Amino acid sequence: MKKRLIVDAHLDLAMNAIEWNRDLRLPLSEIRKAEMHMSDKPDRGRGTVCLPELRKGRIGLVVATQLARYSPPDSPLPGWKSPQQAWAMTQAQLAWYREMELLGEMKQITTRSDLHQLVSLWQDESLPDENKPIGYLLNLEGADSLVSLSYLEKAYAYGLRALGLSHFGPGRYAPGTKTEGPLTALGKELLQAMERYRLILDVTHLTETGFEQAMDAYAGPIWASHHNVRKFVPNQRQLTDAQLKKLISRGAVIGGMLDCWALDIRFIDTVSDPWQLDIRLEKLVDHWDHICQLAGNCLHVGIGSDLDGIFGTEQSPWDLNSIADLQKYEEILDKRGYSSEDIDNLFHGNWLRFLGEALPE
Repeated sequence: MKKRLIVDAHLDLAMNAIEWNRDLRLPLSEIRKAEMHMSDKPDRGRGTVCLPELRKGRIGLVVATQLARYSPPDSPLPGWKSPQQAWAMTQAQLAWYREMELLGEMKQITTRSDLHQLVSLWQDESLPDENKPIGYLLNLEGADSLVSLSYLEKAYAYGLRALGLSHFGPGRYAPGTKTEGPLTALGKELLQAMERYRLILDVTHLTETGFEQAMDAYAGPIWASHHNVRKFVPNQRQLTDAQLKKLISRGAVIGGMLDCWALDIRFIDTVSDPWQLDIRLEKLVDHWDHICQLAGNCLHVGIGSDLDGIFGTEQSPWDLNSIADLQKYEEILDKRGYSSEDIDNLFHGNWLRFLGEALPE
């Protein structure tokens, strides 16, 4: 049976390539072997993402991040010491994506025409999947690296099409996960500037107040690239039913993420073991089910795995060895009563519909 096309709406590919120094063109076994005796990062030797595994799993389109957080002197979180340094890191990440394009490994998606061409390519069964480029749409995860609002024009010019105001901790434009508080004055100005370019607003990582302010203030397209449900994991990082209903009313798609602490409230990162707690891929379906019940349909859920987002197999469902295992969701969803059309929508259809409306011609 031919594998279905998958869209993954959140992968930190360039961060892994630049800061983890992983050559993502290599087979996963070689990347892991090279890291066997390294201990500088928590997931060394346990990564799940590389370009060959994306192709193996028919993950033909990803929302790929630029990510560089500014860390003010009083912040307990690591980050860059100035917005200029953060901007420079995002440009290094951009350079890596450009190098992958030159090699034919990846292809940037900035318009509806780009999107249609990429989907047609991945639907062409006369070409082997291993020879197809991975399409990527740029998402800036946290706006700290925009030195000033004028930098948004530069970012749009090089292809940025989605933007989240915050990440973890305090932020120049908005506070993020594990903090509280409203958008900053700069954040409110940034939302106005984003509307001129009709950028996709990613509400992931916003605080409660920031979420409400952004939803009320922003008239452009909105999604939640990698978020789960607070009913099952009651912490600030996940979405409440009220937030989910607001997103659904705006036509948003919510990407389910596979970090174990976002799947199961029992999991404590760096402490718990996914196998001992029996956290499997199916756990995410509970979150998808809940969103589908609130919506009355399956048109607002998708995959935003966040795999290798500073974690590997030690913090992923135990029945996932690589990102190619996202294909296991076909059997899981079928057994849970999802129709073939529902599975297509969840794998790729909902994201493609959203992008077909949100991207420029």
